[in-house]
Amino acid sequence: MNVPVTRRDAVLGITVAATSLFAPSILRAQSAGRIVVVGGGFGGAACARALKRADARLQVTLIEPNKTFISCPLSNAVIAGLRKMEAQQFGYDKLAAEGITVVAQAATAIDAQKRSVTTADGTAFGYDRLVLSPGIDFQVEALPGYDDAASEKMPHAWKAGAQTLLLRRQLEAMADGGTVAIAIPANPSRCPPAPYERASLIAHYLKTNKPRSKVLILDAKDSFSQQRLFETAWKELYGDMIERVSLSQGGRVTSVDPATMTIVTEFGNYTPDVANVIPPQRAGRIGEIAGATDATGWCPIDPMSFESRLVRNIHVIGDACLGGGIPKSASAASAQGKACASAIVNLLAGRAPQAPRLTGVCYNTVAPGYGFSLAGNYQPRGDIFAEVEGGATSPVDAPRELRAREAAETERWFETITADTFG
Repeated sequence: MNVPVTRRDAVLGITVAATSLFAPSILRAQSAGRIVVVGGGFGGAACARALKRADARLQVTLIEPNKTFISCPLSNAVIAGLRKMEAQQFGYDKLAAEGITVVAQAATAIDAQKRSVTTADGTAFGYDRLVLSPGIDFQVEALPGYDDAASEKMPHAWKAGAQTLLLRRQLEAMADGGTVAIAIPANPSRCPPAPYERASLIAHYLKTNKPRSKVLILDAKDSFSQQRLFETAWKELYGDMIERVSLSQGGRVTSVDPATMTIVTEFGNYTPDVANVIPPQRAGRIGEIAGATDATGWCPIDPMSFESRLVRNIHVIGDACLGGGIPKSASAASAQGKACASAIVNLLAGRAPQAPRLTGVCYNTVAPGYGFSLAGNYQPRGDIFAEVEGGATSPVDAPRELRAREAAETERWFETITADTFG
């Protein structure tokens, strides 16, 4: 029976029907093992924590080069000057206190035959099961002219941190009357609605501080998630400040020239004052090193267990995996991490994994006190996750009171998922 997404499910952004994933029979694993998790974001940290809580005897090692995690969710508010970067930062002390070995190194090599992960300092970690949660990397070869040097002039800000602050500084330095261009890639990509939230919050900043300016969206898609909600909000809040050029109108960016600040599209060139260029994406590099990526650049998985379809005893969760209909979002990654932990505990105990039922939720804030959301339920169907009944989306014609409640709910969701994952 399909269970509708409740508001609590959406706020938590975790698995629906959690009792089926973490029933007592699952928690009593018959044998402990060595689990290495690579990547300490919402997926990897949630998986490591769920594994250790499921069976304290498990030797759980989390390999993550950054001692501080910087959250992408709500980072658009940092760009718009509505939030401090410090509010986006989380450490791993609480995970270490629960008995998880946290290794502040980058994973550089994986030997699937020997079941070993090697880090940048040369240390090797053996495993019985390996979980990869590496997030995304960029397909810079798919966007001529864009590289690390170009990102210092045309920031992507798609990995939160220094790039987030760079884009913020560029907005502050831009003169009133300038144009901010946002180049949006085709899917699959991390958090598909987030570029449109970014456009909205940049428009809010401009309307407040530089009202003669505009936002230009150059889009490699004709349609996008929650489009009617965004466009209704843009018309209501920002008038003609936001202009979007879709794929069929020539909006796909084909190359860039950072020296002249030129963005080249199929139908014309643009030279904005600020260029936020988000390149096409693929799974994080360690997925390819492990042999877990296919020709798409993403990692195909068995949705029952998240085990790679290409490499045995390696599981892939979060943005890096080919998840079918489930979005590449923080809440989906967290849900996948917990479901993957359940599957691993079962496999170590000689039991078949139970079919997970996951919730993915996306919250979007288009102005202070104005938000909306989309939540969906997902279950394995063949080789992928397919959306099933019971999802929920904000109504297009909702009163401002509901928009304000959803904006506040976004904050509560963030506090909940970060506490659940890191604290």
